[in-house]
Amino acid sequence: MDQTAVFERERPRLLRIAGRLLRDNGEAEDMVQQAWLRLHGTEAVIDNLPGWLTTVTTRLCLDRLRVEKPILVDDMAFPSGATDPADELALADTVGIALQVVLDRLTPNERVAFVLHDSFSVDFPTLAMILGTTPAAARKLASRARSKVRPLDVAHRRADWEVVDAFLAAARQGNFEQLLELLAPGVVVAGDEAAIAAGTTTRIEGRRAVAAMFNGAAKAALPVFIDGRAGAAWFHRGSPRVAFDFTIVDSVVFRIDFRADPATLEHIIRRDAGERQS
Repeated sequence: MDQTAVFERERPRLLRIAGRLLRDNGEAEDMVQQAWLRLHGTEAVIDNLPGWLTTVTTRLCLDRLRVEKPILVDDMAFPSGATDPADELALADTVGIALQVVLDRLTPNERVAFVLHDSFSVDFPTLAMILGTTPAAARKLASRARSKVRPLDVAHRRADWEVVDAFLAAARQGNFEQLLELLAPGVVVAGDEAAIAAGTTTRIEGRRAVAAMFNGAAKAALPVFIDGRAGAAWFHRGSPRVAFDFTIVDSVVFRIDFRADPATLEHIIRRDAGERQS
């Protein structure tokens, strides 16, 4: 595949990276265009073109962030205990604004480490190369940024059943980007012996691999309760055959266990989509 074809394939992802780092679609377009111009201006042999484009685009954004003046914003008070839908929507808007404020207050390196690792599954050795530091330092940057964002993010965290239902909907609709948003970077999918015998995967790790596996799939999976937890199950002729047991932390999926042992299946209870934990 020639460079132009690879660039066009990678362009939407590069725009998402630049857009989340700069929070300005126009500037994001400029950064990606500059990356394209640099690609055409280099005579170096590039073994990994997607990785090269990611690195160049991110460094251009990093340079842009470093020349920005900090935005000083007064501390904000947040409503709590909202129950009316209109109040909940207002709270979501307020939290969104607050998160933007927090991102503005992160250092450029913290913002790059947080966005690339938590949203795009970029590993720490690659982050270290982009930032000109060590993997351990890159990990600390992401952790420090996450600790600053999480207190605000928790106010708008989804319940486990909402995450499961959103995941099933994204899988059925083939919404790959939404699946990525719902998965932790180190997510694991594994099957017990009975599930593997029934044809499920043995083990898959990583956000993109898991999203690819479920993308356009799970059409026969139905919402259930598994020992009182929101999950899903594949049914055949009205009987559950394989349970999808979700482990959810901070509104993202950390693990999905395919379970087909009779002791699990006999206690599965059907639930309607949107039904909360029993």
